[in-house]
Amino acid sequence: MFDSLKKLFGLSKKEIEPSVKVEEVVGDSGRKISEKDLDELLWELELVLLEADVALPIVEEIKASVKADLMGKRVDRSYRVEDAIEMALKNAVRSVLKGSEFDFDSFIAGHERPVIVMFLGINGTGKTTAIAKLTKRLQAQGYSVVLSASDTFRAGAIEQITIHGDRLGSKVIKHQAGGDPAAVAYDALEHAKARQKDVVLVDTAGRMQTNANLMDEMKKIKRVVKPHLTVFVGDSLAGNDAIEQARTFEREIGIDAVILTKIDADAKGGAALSIAHSIKKPIAFLSTGQGYDDIIRFEGQWMVDRLFNDNKG
Repeated sequence: MFDSLKKLFGLSKKEIEPSVKVEEVVGDSGRKISEKDLDELLWELELVLLEADVALPIVEEIKASVKADLMGKRVDRSYRVEDAIEMALKNAVRSVLKGSEFDFDSFIAGHERPVIVMFLGINGTGKTTAIAKLTKRLQAQGYSVVLSASDTFRAGAIEQITIHGDRLGSKVIKHQAGGDPAAVAYDALEHAKARQKDVVLVDTAGRMQTNANLMDEMKKIKRVVKPHLTVFVGDSLAGNDAIEQARTFEREIGIDAVILTKIDADAKGGAALSIAHSIKKPIAFLSTGQGYDDIIRFEGQWMVDRLFNDNKG
């Protein structure tokens, strides 16, 4: 990430031991960090973060945090200004991501049965596929899963989740296209109770988030089945659109956690940073491909590594 920044100092980047803290690099001796130093580098950092699809308000917050940490301070003779700024920047990103992780597995394990999870998100984000991936994950942990085909707006959506259910050996509760999505979710919950199933995953319609009828449908489903967890599924490639979608669903329906899809096609993954900051909700998973196993638990350090190219794998 710092190739362009290194040119400002005519130096190559030195690896800093992970155990070293900013306070140990910034001390009472050595070169003083000037406002010019910071302004030049922070301009470069802004461009890099924006290119990584980090939203501008978050970029500004990160820059302000770095500037506050370092302005007028001195860099220990063993290090360079670049080192101090990189470390301060990583700390600022970690601060934004603080509390952004969500332990879905522990939530399921510690909850009464059946656990009801409702999924929100517009069409094309990979919501139904994400549900199938979580079905596979839950089954691998020994749980029985019921799928609710509550996207009754499109016959194709019912067919899609039915195909996933058949492949995974999971019961799919469905009605005819155009039916009441809340009634489907209710039937799925009753089936799970009667058959002593562990988890109910509720798919929902994904028309544009500004559609009032869609929001009313989602609210009705939530009233009827009272999900224990409501998950927003967002497209990491959608940039500001994903942020606005998340904000709208949070305001209208309420969100407990987030799954980001298509992260494998997002070079830096800045959407994770932006959404985590914008709606102040944790990220549970990242979808990394099309296969049922292509989903990973989100960890803040993963995001830091991704942004700073520290992850060589």
